[in-house]
Amino acid sequence: MNLKNKTESRRQRTISWQDPMISAHAATVMKGIEFLQAIKNGALPPPPIAQLLGYTIAEIGVGRSVFELDPAEYHYNPIGMVHGGVASTILDSAMACSIHTSLPAGKVYTTLEFKVNFVRPLTDKTGRVRCVAEIIHVGQRVGTAQAKILDSQDRLYAHATTTCMIFDARQPPE
Repeated sequence: MNLKNKTESRRQRTISWQDPMISAHAATVMKGIEFLQAIKNGALPPPPIAQLLGYTIAEIGVGRSVFELDPAEYHYNPIGMVHGGVASTILDSAMACSIHTSLPAGKVYTTLEFKVNFVRPLTDKTGRVRCVAEIIHVGQRVGTAQAKILDSQDRLYAHATTTCMIFDARQPPE
């Protein structure tokens, strides 16, 4: 098999996004649930990572977030399936947002750690998946959450847990 001249197999994808600092500023002055509803409803721009990977917020409620993704060929790793980093990113984002939904204005978070278990591979044949995340606990300084990636038949593809640090938006940790 000649692997050098495969120009007919080239694909192209163009990405555009809005200034991420618009939403970043809003995150510091809005209640978490209001902030995420504004992104879902299009009043605030989504983060560039969501545009890059192609995931969206499908549902948002206090203590819960649901993101959706259509696995695509441009998500593939070298062996022909969606890279685990894509699944990890949507899990991390959905879990952190579930925690963010419970935060008052002026409080934000950052992920301290997360653990992912991959159960089966995602491919462009999988169809739309949803990442369902729910709070386990949110305190003054630490929040924990869990999430699952499921297909339309509720088959499990990955599951994860996270720990996030909560802090005052005006005094980020050093």
